[in-house]
Amino acid sequence: MQIPPKISFHGMDTSEAVEARIMERIDKLEEYHKRIVSCRVAVSAPHRHNRKGKIFDVRIDVGVPGREIVVNREPGKNHAHEDVYVAIRDAFNAAHRQLEDHFRKRGAMRVKDHAPHSHGTVD
Repeated sequence: MQIPPKISFHGMDTSEAVEARIMERIDKLEEYHKRIVSCRVAVSAPHRHNRKGKIFDVRIDVGVPGREIVVNREPGKNHAHEDVYVAIRDAFNAAHRQLEDHFRKRGAMRVKDHAPHSHGTVD
């Protein structure tokens, strides 16, 4: 990665354990997608009045050549995201899928740009 990853916390205290898990997931993304140039992760614990648990929001911005891929898991949609580690897992899984789609489409575009091959015999 050309630019060191940035991790931020909003509405909650910074956690070394959570930060370590995020770095593990960033490293795993880089193993599969070597062309990542930057990664920003924001973990938010929105203020919820009259509710028992906080549902964590994880936003990931991944920079690749020619594009910025954004994953923003909406809080309130999944009560499993009351666990910050589950919210992180789901966000990074979504980032992985989006990166796969991006690179697969780019690969398909490159194949289409090539001239058709001649399969005739050479005399």
